[in-house]
Amino acid sequence: MINATLIQQQLRKMPRPGRILLFVIAAMAPLAQAMDDLPILNLNRPIRLDFSGSWEKDFRRSDNWEDELGRSMRIRQEAAARQSTQGSSGRSRSAPPIAIGNVNLSRSSGRGANIVDVARLAEYISRQSTLKITQTREEIRIERRGEAALVCGMDFGIMETFANEHGVEVCGWDGQQLVFQIMLPDDLIVAHRFSVSADQQLLNLITSISSKGSEPFNLIQAFNHYDAPVDEFECVQTLSRGRVCNQADVDF
Repeated sequence: MINATLIQQQLRKMPRPGRILLFVIAAMAPLAQAMDDLPILNLNRPIRLDFSGSWEKDFRRSDNWEDELGRSMRIRQEAAARQSTQGSSGRSRSAPPIAIGNVNLSRSSGRGANIVDVARLAEYISRQSTLKITQTREEIRIERRGEAALVCGMDFGIMETFANEHGVEVCGWDGQQLVFQIMLPDDLIVAHRFSVSADQQLLNLITSISSKGSEPFNLIQAFNHYDAPVDEFECVQTLSRGRVCNQADVDF
């Protein structure tokens, strides 16, 4: 057992500078222990940014799907015109154009879904005006009203989140960006790429849809972080009664 009186006597015998140094070392010991408990920074495996919180769409900074559709159609029309010019000079001629409104689009056999249908699908997928994201050391969960949650781990490498006869979904991290890719029947691919600002106030989401290897249709959405009100109800899905909600216990 340590004799406190003996220790005090020994300390009085020490020179004053020695006593001060001993006290400084004792005071810094907890700090040194805390620093030892911190994770070692590995620049090749950066710490993830924090995506968690409630997010509200900023419509002014987000793409309008009809404007993006018009831009994509103009680009394709210009490409079709170049192919037509090349064909008239002796090269293989492209397929006859398709009239969509006042714009003509070229279409070759075996190509993917109609660009208008792809654009409408992108608009439907991106219809949510709010997102709720929870993030832990193990996983990140993105909840969208009316859609299944997007869930991914925090590890490195590609992770398969589900696979069945309806499609396959994988996710992974590209630097600080979170990427989901859903492969559906008929070679339809839907990709979501999330990025967040360093101050966790701005969230960007790029949704890309391609069909049978066609050029993807991209739709960019911007979200602002906001303080969501406390949900007064807790809801669960039951087999017998469907969705059942009860008033939650809220601490003030």
